[in-house]
Amino acid sequence: MSTAILTGQPVPGSSIEGDLRSLGFDVRVAADAADAERLVAEAPCDRRVALVDARFVGHLHALRLGLTDPRFPLAAIPGAVTAQPGGRAALTRALARENSAGGGTALAVDSLADRLVTALAAEDAGVHHAELGSLVAAVPADPQARNEARQAVADVDDEAVRLKSAVKSRDGFFTTFFISPYSRYIARWCARRGLTPNQVTTASLLTALIAAACAATGTRGGFVAAGVLLIASFVLDCTDGQLARYSLQYSTLGAWLDATFDRIKEYAYYAGLALGAAQGGDDVWALALGAMILQTCRHVVDFSFNEANHDATANTSPTAALSDKLDSVGWTVWVRRMIVLPIGERWAMIAVLTALTTPRITFYVLLVGCAFAATYTTAGRVLRSLTRKAQRTDRAATALAELADNGPLADGVAALMRRLPGWERLGSPFLAALVATAMLLTVAGTEGYGNARLVAFAVVYVWASAAAVGLRPLKGALDWLVPPLYRAAEYGTVLILAAKADVNGALPAAFGLVAAVAYHHYDTVYRIRGNAGAPPAWLVRAVGGHEGRTLLVTVLAATLTASQFKVALTALAVAVALVVLVESIRFWVSAGAPAVHDEGETA
Repeated sequence: MSTAILTGQPVPGSSIEGDLRSLGFDVRVAADAADAERLVAEAPCDRRVALVDARFVGHLHALRLGLTDPRFPLAAIPGAVTAQPGGRAALTRALARENSAGGGTALAVDSLADRLVTALAAEDAGVHHAELGSLVAAVPADPQARNEARQAVADVDDEAVRLKSAVKSRDGFFTTFFISPYSRYIARWCARRGLTPNQVTTASLLTALIAAACAATGTRGGFVAAGVLLIASFVLDCTDGQLARYSLQYSTLGAWLDATFDRIKEYAYYAGLALGAAQGGDDVWALALGAMILQTCRHVVDFSFNEANHDATANTSPTAALSDKLDSVGWTVWVRRMIVLPIGERWAMIAVLTALTTPRITFYVLLVGCAFAATYTTAGRVLRSLTRKAQRTDRAATALAELADNGPLADGVAALMRRLPGWERLGSPFLAALVATAMLLTVAGTEGYGNARLVAFAVVYVWASAAAVGLRPLKGALDWLVPPLYRAAEYGTVLILAAKADVNGALPAAFGLVAAVAYHHYDTVYRIRGNAGAPPAWLVRAVGGHEGRTLLVTVLAATLTASQFKVALTALAVAVALVVLVESIRFWVSAGAPAVHDEGETA
C-alpha cells in the first residue's frame, strides 16, 4: 500500500486523513521533519510515498490528480508532494537537506511539502505540477483563509470537473459533439464497477472484430449490423481513454493496447468488407489494401513530422503563423479538424457507407477522402519545413533513422560506400528516397508480372536506402519525408505485384504481409513516442528491413509462378507476423517501458 505522511499542525475537523485513505494511502503522522524523514525511510521502497500538509484544504480530485497519477516519478500540488520508486531518491535527498539545514522544527510555520518542492526544483528533479483548473488546493495560514478556502471548495463541483477533464482537450468534431457527451458517463459507470481501461479497450477490439465478421457475410443485414457495431466499438474506444483519465489508470500496456488495437480494428474491418464484397462476386481486395497503405503512410507522415520538429529550435514560419491565426477563429478550427479525416470522422463515414451502400463505394469514398486529407496535411507540413529555419536535433535525426527501418543490406552497402572517395558529396537524403521510390513504383506498375528488370531497380532502391539514411543524419528540411516514402515504396510494390499476379488469393496474401509489416512499423513508432527506443537491432535484421523485404518480394515475383508467389507471400506474412508480434508483446508486457501520455494527435 502507498504511504501518505501528514506533516504540520493538525486541524480539528479536517477531512484530509479520510480523503487520503479513500485514495488508497496508509496514513502516518510526523511530529516534525526529522520524523517525516524516518517515516519516508520506513515506507515500502516499491510503493508510492507522499508528504501532505495536515492543514491542506482542497478538492478530493485535486489530491487524486496530484498524488496518484502513475505517469510521473515526482508530482506536487500546493501542500503535497509525492514520489514513486523512481523519484524516491530525489525526495529523500531533499528531505535530508531540509533537516540538515535546520528545518526539523519548522513544520508549524510553513509547509514542509512546499519547501521540498522548491528544493526538488532547485535540483532540477522534474517535478510534475498537476493542472487543477478550477479545483482548489491550498494550505491556509489562518482561520479566515481556511474558511475562504472551504467556501471555494463548496463553490466548485468536484465530480463535474472530474468528468469534464476525462475528455481530451483536443479532439475531432464527431468525437467532441457526438460521442464524448455521453461516453464520459459510460467511463464513470465503468470506474464505479471496477472495470479497467484495458478491459474496455479489449471490449472495443472484440466489438470491431464482430463488426468485421458481420461485414464479411456480404448481406445487407450484415452490413447494417457492421456499421452499428463499428460505431459502438468507437464509443468504447473513446471510453477507455476517458476511463483512464477519470480514474488515473494510466499504464504502458494500456497506451500500447489502445494505439495498436485502433489499427487492428480498422484494418480487420477493411478485410471484412473485402470478404463481404467477394460474397457478392465483387473483388475489392486491391482497394482494401490500397486504403490500408494510404492510411498507414498518412500516419507515418504525422509521426515523422512530429518527431523531426517537436524539439527543433527556431521552429517558426509564415505558414505556422497563418495556422495559428486560423486556430483563433472558432469555426475554422472544427473545419480543419474535420477535413483531415481523424479517426472519429473516418469511422463514422465508413459505418454509414457500409450500412447504406456497397463495399466498393465505401472504399472509393474512403480512398478519395484520405487522399485529400493526406494531400492537405502533407502540403502544409512541406510549406512549414521550407519556410522556416529550424535546427533539428541529433535526437530527431536518430528517431527518423529508426523510423526509416533500414535493414542489414542497406547498412552493409552504407559501410562500403563510406570507403569510397567523395561519398560526402552525395545528394539530399530526401531526393535519394524520392527518386528511388518513384522509379521502383513506376517500373513495378509498367512492367508485367515476373519481369526481372524490377529486381535491378530494387537493387538500386537498396543502394539509395543506404545513401539516404546510412551516410548522414536526417536533418534536412524535408528529410522527415524519408520514412513515409519508404513505406509507400515497400507497400506499393507488394500491392502492384500481387495485383499483376492475377491469381485468386494473391491480394489477400499481400494484405496479410502489409498488415504484418505495418504492425512492425507502428510498434517502432509507439516505442519511440514512449521514449523506449527503437526495436532491437536483431529484430530489424530478422525481418530484413524495408529494403531487404522489397528486394525479396521482387525476386520472388521474378522467379516464381503466380500461384507460387501467392504461397510465398502468405509464408512471408506469417513469418514476419510471428517474429514481430512475439517480440512486441514481450517488450510491452514485461520490459517496464515508461507510461506515455495519451493526449497526442488524433489518429
